[in-house]
Amino acid sequence: MSGHSKWSTIKRKKEKTDSQRAKIFTKIGRELAVAVKEGGGPDPAGNAKLKDAIAKAKANNVPNENIDRIIKKAAGEAGGANYEALTYEGYGPSGIAVIVETLTENRNRTAGEMRHYFDKYGGNLGQTGCVSFMFNKKGVLAVEAEGRDEDRLMEDALEAGASDFAADGEVYAITTEPEDFTAVREALEKKGYTFLSAELEMVPDLYNDITEPEAVVKMEKLLDMLEDNDDVQNVWHNWGGLRD
Repeated sequence: MSGHSKWSTIKRKKEKTDSQRAKIFTKIGRELAVAVKEGGGPDPAGNAKLKDAIAKAKANNVPNENIDRIIKKAAGEAGGANYEALTYEGYGPSGIAVIVETLTENRNRTAGEMRHYFDKYGGNLGQTGCVSFMFNKKGVLAVEAEGRDEDRLMEDALEAGASDFAADGEVYAITTEPEDFTAVREALEKKGYTFLSAELEMVPDLYNDITEPEAVVKMEKLLDMLEDNDDVQNVWHNWGGLRD
């Protein structure tokens, strides 16, 4: 996997969560609200999109009372902001493939900001489909390795329907097909497992390294700018490693 570490990605997200918790909560709140309105109402039992959004919120330590409040508010709003889901694709420094998923009420503003970020940090925004063919949508569940029996977890995960299991440094990464994600997550939750992250991800077929220090700095700054943008929900890329 060319030096890729799932833990590097998780650690980066955790550090962002620790330093900018309010922003993370806002992004997930937007995702929950959209799931209520577009997925079939406020009851997660009948709304798979909402059920998955709640799992993502809990993995990011969003308090239950916050989740309940957001769902109730979204269910009671006849109007409210109409968010549009838009995906942008492009290349970062050294040809790193990047996919940016957004929820926005102003597509012109968001498109302009995305183009500005890519141009500023040595990349270029491309057309839809220019890099997504290099990725596959997968359910990914990350479990902290410390204190866990690897063989038991692997057995439980595969028995629940997972398609792959890997030990990756301080994390066990469980992969599922998208349609199996919810069932696998719920089966493992019933066995008492908790997750460092639990969501549908765009997983690259291959990872690429950046060898030039200047390009590494630009790539990190590009990711920072994208992740800090209020409209951006997820950023996926095929960069093989992150500096610790």
